[in-house]
Amino acid sequence: MARRTRQRILDAALVMFNERGEPNVTTNHIADELEISPGNLYYHFRNKDDIIEQLFAGYEERMDAALTAPQDRLPELEDIWLQLHLVFECIWDYRFLYRDLIDILSRNRRLRLRFARILKRASDNATAVMRGLVRAGVMRASAAEIEATATNILVIATFWLNYAGARGERDEHEAIRQGIVQVMMLLAPFLRDAERLHLNTLTQAYRD
Repeated sequence: MARRTRQRILDAALVMFNERGEPNVTTNHIADELEISPGNLYYHFRNKDDIIEQLFAGYEERMDAALTAPQDRLPELEDIWLQLHLVFECIWDYRFLYRDLIDILSRNRRLRLRFARILKRASDNATAVMRGLVRAGVMRASAAEIEATATNILVIATFWLNYAGARGERDEHEAIRQGIVQVMMLLAPFLRDAERLHLNTLTQAYRD
């Protein structure tokens, strides 16, 4: 029963953080939503930051699973497409982290270090995949161009929701779809003609 209550608290907090924004949700709000006493909530979690840390653990696990490049063959464009879907789906499911990223990380050094590790893993993964595409003859890019593109991919993925919000876009789910396209288009200048045409075909579904 206690384990079920703990999971209910995490599930409710995630939904409320995503819908209302983490700064606008207190532990009392979460307790009220679940119709439990604040004391019951504090039995399971010390404070709101404790809840955020536990949610971050789930996010971290999802992101680690998404950032897995093919091990037994050279990568293809579809591999990047699928990986971006998994990454952006994770961003969508934990979008409160990205909306209030700087504030959350500034309050918690442990999360700051863990998020930095995820960024490093994502950068290494993007670099490895692009190097694989070069070896496969799918794209042409220098080491410096690969490094810069990997950084650009991380910047766009990390701050895309904030950018969409600053533009006044209200449909965050649609913004996530456009974020995938935006990242894929970073590769376009480096692709051979056939692969560039294939990329345009892949992204067209998101533009219609």
